[in-house]
Amino acid sequence: MTEINEIVIVLKWSGKEFPISDLTDQDTVEVLRHEIFLKTQVRPERQKLLNLKYKGKPAPDNVKLCALELKPNFKLMMVGSTEADIEDACSLPDDIGEVIDDFDDADGREETIENSAVYLAKVQRRVRDYKIKELATPRENKKLLVLDIDYTLFDHRSPAEQGQELMRPYLHEFLTSAYEHYDIVIWSATSMRWIEEKMRLLGVANSDKYKIMFYLDSNAMISVHVPERGVVDVKPLGVIWGLYKQYSSKNTIMFDDIRRNFLMNPKSGLKIRPFRQAHLNRASDKELLKLSDYLRQIALNCSDFNSLNHRKWEHYDPKKNS
Repeated sequence: MTEINEIVIVLKWSGKEFPISDLTDQDTVEVLRHEIFLKTQVRPERQKLLNLKYKGKPAPDNVKLCALELKPNFKLMMVGSTEADIEDACSLPDDIGEVIDDFDDADGREETIENSAVYLAKVQRRVRDYKIKELATPRENKKLLVLDIDYTLFDHRSPAEQGQELMRPYLHEFLTSAYEHYDIVIWSATSMRWIEEKMRLLGVANSDKYKIMFYLDSNAMISVHVPERGVVDVKPLGVIWGLYKQYSSKNTIMFDDIRRNFLMNPKSGLKIRPFRQAHLNRASDKELLKLSDYLRQIALNCSDFNSLNHRKWEHYDPKKNS
């Protein structure tokens, strides 16, 4: 089995130094470029890496970092510039889903990524380094529900005078019902400040009928490489499972409107119908109402969620799955 070692590269750009630490020697130059993008907002295609060489030539994107024989804390020099339109496009990380096709045909690929030693090593690094701020204490014998925000609970694109106008119908009823059987975690591909503001805006943060156990932001995600799609960021549930041993794939379910976020845990993810154009769909959207019933049924009738196919959640029959 190939040994996987963590490495740190110090990027020198625009008169500053940026430690790029979320890397292993089995990652490729393409993954390095993605991590540089996350640090600097300089898009990979605009990055000129001056002293990153492979066999005397600029290192190709598909070369693994271990092949470059980099010294510890190697200082990498880059030339590249950001532009106003790039900054706008990257100000809300969750908007990336608008321009990247989702992975609805990803069964075989998910299996490969889920068991990749490189990505599992990144998950362990998150377990080690990511600091969770608990808002509520985990409860005994509860299952775990992990929820996305944008287009799952909230339409963040439509215009409105108040945030409540963009809230998905039955949100508070859904969370109240789910809380009976599940501890609830919010995980969004945005900053923690943005998450906290949205939860306050929606009245979730101060509810007396349910509690959110904690929030996870984009820093808890990891980058994975998909050959035909490039590098994408995903939400590995192993980050939670590594810190809270009472939860596992047997009792965890995650809702997200983007399937690629499940790449590390494909069997635990349920792709929810996105809630868009709130003003047009608010009166007819009953997704959360229907999902409340599904969550209750599987909590009461299923001892191992690994046996479920969440793609067929609307046809769940507790008699056949008990």
